[in-house]
Amino acid sequence: MPSIPDAPDRPSAYDAVLFVSFGGPDGPDDVMPFLENVLRGRNVPRERMLEVAEHYQHFGGKSPINEQNVALIAALREELDRHGPRLPVYWGNRNWHPLLTDTLREMADAGVKRAIAFVTSGFSCYSGCRQYRENIAAAREPLGDRAPVVDKIRVFFNHPGFVGPMAANVRAALEKFPVDVRGQVPVLFTAHSIPMSMADTSKYTVQLQESCRLVAEQAGVADWKLVYQSRSGPPTQPWLEPDICDEVRQQHAAGRDKIVIAPIGFISDHMEVLYDLDTEAVDLCRELGVEMARAATVGTAPEFVSAVRELIAERAWELPDRIAIGCMPANHDVCPLDCCPAPQRPAGSGRPGGPPAASGRPAGGGRPA
Repeated sequence: MPSIPDAPDRPSAYDAVLFVSFGGPDGPDDVMPFLENVLRGRNVPRERMLEVAEHYQHFGGKSPINEQNVALIAALREELDRHGPRLPVYWGNRNWHPLLTDTLREMADAGVKRAIAFVTSGFSCYSGCRQYRENIAAAREPLGDRAPVVDKIRVFFNHPGFVGPMAANVRAALEKFPVDVRGQVPVLFTAHSIPMSMADTSKYTVQLQESCRLVAEQAGVADWKLVYQSRSGPPTQPWLEPDICDEVRQQHAAGRDKIVIAPIGFISDHMEVLYDLDTEAVDLCRELGVEMARAATVGTAPEFVSAVRELIAERAWELPDRIAIGCMPANHDVCPLDCCPAPQRPAGSGRPGGPPAASGRPAGGGRPA
């Protein structure tokens, strides 16, 4: 497998890394202000917002995404310091502290002129890619000429450093079942559902299917299916299906009493994984008598941290090759102007549809991230 050799002191085309994520509340008092940030400008009834807030309070009002990001950033800093490029890593979120606006100002004050952005989303769609670029552009605007130039690195759905750890986690989940039945246990890969209008104008589903195929192949799994979770928005608006809980019911109706659920669309076990899978899906499986094992996300797996470093290095050192496996090429470095446009807004809505927590679902982390 190709890899990028160590060169800690090699000159870089960038002078900083910007780590970008969705954000989440750090305690009970943060929940409502956080949700107001997420849902600003969208016609979401306050009672629905309170329903979502209750899901956070079920976990002490704190999303695990922030601590998980801190751990990944610490591992990435160590990886960059050891292998290069030796760049400072700044952290900015879309919806909660540290906010992108504050982080870009901090970078400008430190003299950063050009930064490479890593976004915690491995797949292409409006909310998982373009919207983050719009967030960065909006955070740069108040700084005028002082604003650092920020270039986002490519999505990593088919990078071996993402596929490999995910496959290992699927194998570990399957090992919770007796050896003689493992080959018959279906694997349900989950990703964040998005509106069909968003899916139809992006490569989201194609990339997810390819990533699932690669992970299943490495894990030795023949029986697998891509399903979705964390749907939000009005019921009249079409979103990607099937929902994970609906699929669990289908599997049970077909006589399956054992399943593995693998959240391939998320890089960490944040709130949407904890609530939609470890709470709702677990409760449903218990009710139906289905034995469920949930595969871990990649988190701070050394191979994944190394992959993030490689994604940064290929741009910072202006290398000609891009590491990718499978049937699809590495995704583009620079997004075309018409890439992943905002979805069409549904009838009766005041804003474009997206995946905010508008249907009683927690807004935990990476969105299709």
